[in-house]
This record gives sequence, structure tokens and C-alpha cells, in this order.
Amino acid sequence: MLLTVDVGNTQTTLGLFDERGQLARQWRMASDRTDTADELHERLFGYFLMLGLRLEDVTDAAVASVVPILTQEWQYLLTNLLRAQDVLIVDARRDCGIAVDMPDPTQVGADRIANAIAAKGSYGAPVIVVDFGTATNIDVVDRSGRFRGGAIMPGLLLSAGALFSRAAKLSSVPLTCPEHALGSSTEEAVQSGIVIGAAAQVEGLVARIKAELGEPDATVVGTGGLSREIAKATDLFDALDPDLTIRGIYQIWEHRAKKRAAREGAQRQGSGNAV
Repeated sequence: MLLTVDVGNTQTTLGLFDERGQLARQWRMASDRTDTADELHERLFGYFLMLGLRLEDVTDAAVASVVPILTQEWQYLLTNLLRAQDVLIVDARRDCGIAVDMPDPTQVGADRIANAIAAKGSYGAPVIVVDFGTATNIDVVDRSGRFRGGAIMPGLLLSAGALFSRAAKLSSVPLTCPEHALGSSTEEAVQSGIVIGAAAQVEGLVARIKAELGEPDATVVGTGGLSREIAKATDLFDALDPDLTIRGIYQIWEHRAKKRAAREGAQRQGSGNAV
């Protein structure tokens, strides 16, 4: 089985794919920069034990991470402790199965590449992904199937945390979508500003991106932990796809595995012809 690991700044999402390429299990845990490979191993063992699975069944793994120190720990865990046969660290400098039309592709986060690949595969091109995480990312694939970049802004939890920590008279409220933009209480006003405000922000940015692309009918996909709540405040999204990033990581691993198999097959054929 293949284990995919999406390491974000706040949460890490794990996905377990079976031999048919189907997502069999998925779960989340906190991203703690102090975690060692041994601690991650212990936590992973607990998850597998709880689900009646065996860690020994993980034969391959792929990691997309925006936290370099945790990238190292996951790589050590998967390579040296689990001894997975094929461990891929997703990196835009490698061939991931999509052309990156940007001056410096190395600056693109692994999660954004995964989003673009999965969205293109599931919804075609052009497609725009809005990913609500620690940061809210907008990832754009143009009509020719190239990743063109997008926008990055503070995420809802980050914005809310800054507001509550700096405004003495405002206390934390649930980040749910209120019924009206015009709040009739302080709690509703804060929810309107944060949740409906975030929806309006991405509406405006997506509209500008569509205009710049010349693609007014580009498909818009929402993903990330708060996408369903934001979707209550806007009709922007053509689809909500919470598994998008995890599927993208799997598709990158599959793309590279097929390339490697084709290369090895060609080498064997060449050796046979030489004989």
C-alpha cells in the first residue's frame, strides 16, 4: 500500500491508497515542528493499530511538505524505520507531471503542485483551486494544462487569531457562516467579517484571475479544512473536494513510478538487444 503525507503548517493529512489506487483511509494530526521520526513512528503505529492495519503493509510513500524540518523526519521514518521501497519527496524541481510556467518553479510549494495536478485530472483545464489552510492558496491551471501560479493570503484561523489577540474587546467566536452579512451582534459581526469577508476576498481574486487568463468559465474548486463553511457564504465553487491534495500527491508518485518502470523496461530491452 502507498502512504501519502501532506505536511502543512498546522495539520498533517495522511492518506492510505490500496493496490488499485483507491483512497482507503485518511486521517489528520497536528503538525508539530518538534516531532522526531521516532515520535511520528509511534503516532503512526497507533493510527494503524486503531484501524486494524499493519505498518508493514506500507510498501511505498510520498510526502508533500511545507515544513522542511518535518520533511527530514518523515523521510527518515519512511526510509529507515518503515523501510518503504519507494519514498518520494514531492519537489517542483522534479518532473511531477505538469508544466510549471513560472520564472522560478523551485519556489512553488509541493501542496500547490499536488492541488494543480489533481484538479486538472478530475476537472480538466482551465481550473482554479482555492485551498483554505494556514494560508489560503489560489492555484491556477490554464487551458493548455500548465500551472501558472496564483495567490497566497493569510488563512482564516491565522487572521482570526491575530484579530482576537490584538483587539482587547473582541473574544474568540466559532468560525461559522452567519445568516447575514449585516451582523446584529458583536459575535455575528466578527463571523461576517472573517467568514463572509474571506468568501468575498476569494471571489474578488478569482474574478481578477479569470479576467487575466481570459477564461471566464474556468472551473473553481474549493478544498481545505474550512472550505465547506466558506462555501455557505458564496456560490463561487463549482465543486468542493476535500481529498484533492492527497490525491494529487498519489498522482505525482504514480507518474514518477510509471516513468521509472518505462525507463527500466527500455534498459532491459537494450541489454537484451546487445546480447
